[in-house]
Amino acid sequence: MARSILLVNGHPDPSKERFCHALCNAYQEGAHEGGNAVARVDIGALEFAFLENAQAFVTPPPVDIAAVQAMLERADHMVLVHPLWLGTLPARTKAFLEHLARNDFLVKTEVKGMWPAKRMRGKSARIVMTMGMPGFAYNIFYRAHSLKALEAGIFQMAGFKPVQHTIFGAIDFSAESRQRMLAKMRALGRAGK
Repeated sequence: MARSILLVNGHPDPSKERFCHALCNAYQEGAHEGGNAVARVDIGALEFAFLENAQAFVTPPPVDIAAVQAMLERADHMVLVHPLWLGTLPARTKAFLEHLARNDFLVKTEVKGMWPAKRMRGKSARIVMTMGMPGFAYNIFYRAHSLKALEAGIFQMAGFKPVQHTIFGAIDFSAESRQRMLAKMRALGRAGK
């Protein structure tokens, strides 16, 4: 069954030389081959500032982010591709997600005495993380701490289910390993996962 997918290139650098960009291209190509519809966002090309206080969360987002919210409303699956920087996602990527949550878009927080209402129920998600270290080292030694926080603290809290992930470690190891990573992304896109 064809899916409607929001693909987010979460690398803050808009350069097409970044491996996250190539991974997104491979996913998008595979998704089209599989008959899936893809809306793509490259956060490096968006204009937004960092949020500075809690009141900003209850106000409408900038125009660029409001357009992304509309894309996500129409999608039934979201894919976020981002690099691991200093043990977590880049600050601009986190800021993008904070803006995406504005105006009760991801969770409705006005319900008193209850857990926030999950606004993304019925949607699934995949987080794709790239890193220079081997993926097994991130899993074993660091226990994938930032990935778990992102999955639980944003995606699951918003109601995405299931939330799956793909870790591409040692991305600079060899051209052959990069080709395998790109092939895997193309296959994920084709399957709409």
